[in-house]
Amino acid sequence: MTLTHDPEFRVALARTDEDLRAAQGLRYDVFVEELGGGGPLVDHVQRLERDRFDPFFDHLILYDDAAGARVAGVYRMLPCEKAKEAGAFYSEDEYDLAPLKATGRRLLELGRSCVHVDYRGGRAMFHLWNGLAEYVADHDIDILFGVASFHGTDVDALAAPLSLLHHRHLAPEAMRVTARAPHAANMSLIAPEQIDRRSAMVQMPALIKAYLRLGGVVGEGAYIDHSFNTTDVCLIMDTSAMSERQRRIYGVTT
Repeated sequence: MTLTHDPEFRVALARTDEDLRAAQGLRYDVFVEELGGGGPLVDHVQRLERDRFDPFFDHLILYDDAAGARVAGVYRMLPCEKAKEAGAFYSEDEYDLAPLKATGRRLLELGRSCVHVDYRGGRAMFHLWNGLAEYVADHDIDILFGVASFHGTDVDALAAPLSLLHHRHLAPEAMRVTARAPHAANMSLIAPEQIDRRSAMVQMPALIKAYLRLGGVVGEGAYIDHSFNTTDVCLIMDTSAMSERQRRIYGVTT
């Protein structure tokens, strides 16, 4: 469907069960129906993508008020104090986060970011990032991190973008989380001088490109998530390292 109106975007945190179900509904459309993912708590009858961590995350929702408060995008965020309540960060099943935890800095895990197909390629992600920026400032966050996904589990088909990430955007050792066995996959599949950067960037999901533009880096190794039909990388961003130009692009402040 092509939009026939100019969106009026508004970003807000989920406050009610109805708000949360609205976010989970968009996640179902994108992660389950569109991308073929799944999970033990997915509700196919009510069309809700959910997991055990949802009660602990803060859920950022992008509404289009020109379309009756239609949900256009979602993001979920887990600050370190809520991770303690949950017993872990969501991505700890995939990555050893010990280096990040050892920094002693305030961490914020991001996840389940998605935009409704009708709003992709426009300003929806910009508005989500601005909402995230306000949250980061309000909670004095030092480091953002979370898994971002390539569709599919064929690592060889993703050799170019994974190798580019490994060779040019690997996190410094002090923050270098590592993918957990047995589903870890080597990302150094092509020698640096043999990578077709243009082709690699074409394969790179928009969310990963956005992190890279803000100075984001990746952990060691990819994680093959068969339940979601994805190949995941762990993105890490030190908010203090972002340039003024990058802050202006997304409205992010520190």
